[in-house]
Amino acid sequence: VQLQASGGGLVQAGGSLRLSCAASGNTFSRYVMGWFRQAPGKDREFVGAISWSGGSTDYADSVKGRFTISRDNVKNTVYLQMNSLKPEDTAVYYCAAATSPPKYYSFNYYDYWGQGTQVTVSS
Repeated sequence: VQLQASGGGLVQAGGSLRLSCAASGNTFSRYVMGWFRQAPGKDREFVGAISWSGGSTDYADSVKGRFTISRDNVKNTVYLQMNSLKPEDTAVYYCAAATSPPKYYSFNYYDYWGQGTQVTVSS
């Protein structure tokens, strides 16, 4: 599966952005979809993930209550709605797909990755 992330940009602190990740192929609904991010000089970190059906989600503590993941299995797209953005949310955001990850938060279990989209939050 090929993934294409979009929707990044520059926003002021307290603002919102919605990222999208479009997947090719007709097997999208078989994948757990995750979002990760990487800031300059830092390790890649888990942001959140959503199950095949969309019925289950998981989030990093740092984004709980501010970010929401959703998916549309007809449009083969997963979304990351980011509200109340903070400067520390600045990073390149990546979407990823996994077939059966035992741990949503571990990037080692994700087989496919998008190219990343830059999110910059100014103070």
